[in-house]
Formats: sequence, structure tokens, C-alpha cells
Amino acid sequence: MPLLTRLAFAAASGALLAASFPPVGLWWTALLAIAVLVVVLSPSGDTTIRARTGALLGFTSGLVFFLLLVPWVGLYVGAYASWGLSLVEALYLAAFGAGTAVILRAGLDPGAHLGPRAVGAVLGVAGWWSLWEWVRSSWPWGGFPWGRLAFGQADGPLLPLASLGGTPLVGFAVASVGAAIGVAVLLLARRDRPVRAATGLLTVPLVTAGLVAVAALAPTGGEPTDTVEVAVIQGNVPRLGLDFNAQRRAVLENHLRVTAEYADDVEAGTEAPPDLVLWPENASDISPLADRLAAAQITALSRRLEAPILVGTVLPTGEGREAHNSYLVWDGRSSDPAEGPVVDRHDKKYIQPFGEWLPLREPLEALFPIARTAGHFIPGDGDHVVTAGGVDLGVAICFEVAFDAAAREPVSRGAQILTVPTNNATFGRSPMTYQQLAMSRVRAVEHDVPVLIAATSGVSAVIGPDGDVRAESGIFEPAVLAAQVEVGGAGTMATRLGGIPQAVSCLIGLVALAWALVRTRQRAATRTEEK
Repeated sequence: MPLLTRLAFAAASGALLAASFPPVGLWWTALLAIAVLVVVLSPSGDTTIRARTGALLGFTSGLVFFLLLVPWVGLYVGAYASWGLSLVEALYLAAFGAGTAVILRAGLDPGAHLGPRAVGAVLGVAGWWSLWEWVRSSWPWGGFPWGRLAFGQADGPLLPLASLGGTPLVGFAVASVGAAIGVAVLLLARRDRPVRAATGLLTVPLVTAGLVAVAALAPTGGEPTDTVEVAVIQGNVPRLGLDFNAQRRAVLENHLRVTAEYADDVEAGTEAPPDLVLWPENASDISPLADRLAAAQITALSRRLEAPILVGTVLPTGEGREAHNSYLVWDGRSSDPAEGPVVDRHDKKYIQPFGEWLPLREPLEALFPIARTAGHFIPGDGDHVVTAGGVDLGVAICFEVAFDAAAREPVSRGAQILTVPTNNATFGRSPMTYQQLAMSRVRAVEHDVPVLIAATSGVSAVIGPDGDVRAESGIFEPAVLAAQVEVGGAGTMATRLGGIPQAVSCLIGLVALAWALVRTRQRAATRTEEK
């Protein structure tokens, strides 16, 4: 296969992978994407794919993938932002391509034991993918987990695996099945027709299907023991764009108004009294701790509803321009004068580089004036758990929901609801909000926990522990999602295993590459002796 043809198919694999995520959302295209990528990275005839060629092919696939996945990054700051991010993220796919070329060259070399080696190559490719997915989700500056394979499977049959091994197991399964398809196609296309070896690859999807069945039937954290009445408030924003922070008073007034209308309905008996009221991230960027009017207005509504209001706000630290992106449990019924109405608080721990904070600030601001719009947030150090109305809640603010620990840690500490307060107003009507919704659905299944998304402008949602969306708002319209959620049964095997599935999948990839390198050297030495 000529290099240009391989490059074209590599680009197609990136497009297929992007199609598994919203707005397209066809889960099965991820399997085809991995299969196509395996085919183009595999040797054919007398053509050997060197590591550097594999890197080029992986980079091409990754560049197309991220350009299609995250164009919203440059919506208001310029296309160069999404291009820059896509170029950086594509480098991780280049590393995947380089290693995969070596693994496939060793694993698909004709031999008497081609069948077992082919299965080993498939698992090795899946592990190698898992390794680089973990690396890019962790480094540098905290990483960028957006676009992990698992987040494109919210409507797919492999989703139940999340309850066994979390997003790492789902991603490993997608990569394994996709690689098995690709390797089977290669084997069946060979002149020597190793059908038996290709048939042996059926063990990969069969084992995966068995794990899915186990996950679907396995007991989770337990049966729910109670119900909680919740109200998710979406106040909307006056206009779109990066000047969101200039609209602080108007955004706060919007959320006050929508909540007051909801309170009218509660008092009229048309809505059930809530136990909790959730506002989104940035709902009150006028700090209610510093602004007496904002404090009085939120307190009055909390008292009317006889429930705490969880308020997204920005709290200066007192050190220059530094601030925390915070979520406050505001209970107007609190009688402790020292404590005040704020009875608990979560400060965002996973903050977004180049958005909420700027690495290398001085040189970047000098080169790109738009960089000055990046925030000066600093990370919190809490455990993602707050208590409101007697219920322990997990909090993953916006970008945090993409990180495994941000969802797992609070549930492992007893949280019975996972909340995702978010502000998507700066991304317009882009697919970003629906990609975040898909992540939240995966998190619900991963930890068997109800998930509540409160967004300033949409999409807000109530998600059941099975990942189904029970209620959903539109974009850029005020909304109240009042719902009853069951609590007391959160937690799964994935919650208890923590980072073990990720470590195991990465280890498989490392072992596969090491084996491939050793085998390649042995084969080279043998050929030298024969000469």
C-alpha cells in the first residue's frame, strides 16, 4: 500500500473516531477507526512500516480527529487555538503510531504460532493505546482527557464495562475489538489464507461480550435507600462570547428570577418542595461573600424554598488576581453567626490550562494579546465532597468531569449524587456541551450514581445511574429541572478498584512493546547469521 494511500486512510480513521462523539455520536465508528488505523500501520507484502512512518500515520489520524472534535476551543479566540491544541494532542497519537507499527510488525510476522501472536498483538495495541490515552490525560499541566475512547460509548453496548473497570476498561475494550477487526482483515487478505488464525481473533470480542454480560448482571453498591427532591436551575446568559464575566449582575439576576419563579410554583403546590437546589458554575460571579445584596437575595430564596442552594461563584484569594472557582452550599436557614449561610464549599481542583490559568504567562501574553483573557485561577485541595440538606454530594465542576479521580474520589468517600455545575456559555452552540453530557452519562454508569448537570446556558440534565437522561433542558433558554432521585446505592467495582484497571492496561502496552522490540532484534540477528 503506497504511503499516500496509507495517509488518506489514517485521516479517515481520525474522522471515524471523531464521529463516535457528539454531535454525530455513532459509537461503532470508534471500532472502525481503530481497525483502519491498525491496517495502515501493519506491514503488507514486502513493505515494512518503520516507527517513524507509524508516527506520521498516527499524527495524521490524531490531527484530523482533534480538529473535528474540538473546533469550539477557538470559537471566540480564533481558529489558531483549536489548531494549536489539535497539533499538540496529535503528537500523542504519533507516539501511539510509532509503537503500534513495531508491535504489529513483530506480532503479524508469518510463523507457526501466528494465531496466539495475533491475539497478543491485538491486546498489545489496545494496551499501547491505553498508555498514551492516560499520558495525554495527565501531562503536561494536568493533561487533556477530552476525546478518550470511553466518552464516545455513552450509547454503545460496551458502556456497562465502566462499572467493572471504569473508563480505562471501556477504552481498552473498544481498542481491543477494533484492533481485532483490523488484524482479522489483514490475515484474511493474505495469500496463505490463515483463516484459523483470523478465526482465533474471535476470542477478543467474545471475551469482551462476556465481560459486558458480567457487568450488566454484577451487583453494584446496593439498593437505593432514600429519595431526594432536587431542582436544577438554568438561568441563561444575556449574550454569548468571552465577555461573559462582564455580564455578572445580569447572569445572577437571571438565576435569581428563575429560582423565584420556581419558588412560586412550590408555594402554589404545583411543584414538590426541594431538598436541594443546584445553580451552575459562574451563576453568581459577583461573590455573595463580598456583595451584601447578592448574599441577601440568595439567602431569601433559600429560606423561601427551605432548602440549601448550591451556588457557583468566583472567590478571590487575596493574593493579587488569583481566585478560586468555587461551589458553595448556601443555606439561608443556618443559625450559626460564625459560620454564616455557607455551610460547605468545593474549590475546583482540576483547572483548565490556557483557559482558567495560563502556563508560561509572560511570554505567551507578549506573543498573543488574546492570552491576557486567560484566568488567574488556582486549584483547590479538597476531596470533591460537600454536604447539603443532609446528603453527601460529589462535585465535578465543568472540565473536572473528564478526570477519573474527580468522579471516583467523591463516590468512594460516600457521595450519593454527582453534580456537574458548568458554564458552557463561552462555547456558544457548539457540540462541547453535548460531549460533556456524554461524559457525565459514562460517569453515572461507572459509579452507579445519579448525575445532575447544572449549566448556565445548557445543556442541563438529570441522569440516572444507568446513564439514561431523565430530564434535559434546551440550549440558551431558562429552565428548571425538578426531579426525584434515588440515593444510597452509589458505588461499583470500578469505584473500589480505583486506578488499578488503568495501570494494568498501560502495563499490557509496555510489555507488548518490550516483547516486540526483543523479537525484532532477535529476527534481525537471525537474518544476519543466515547471511
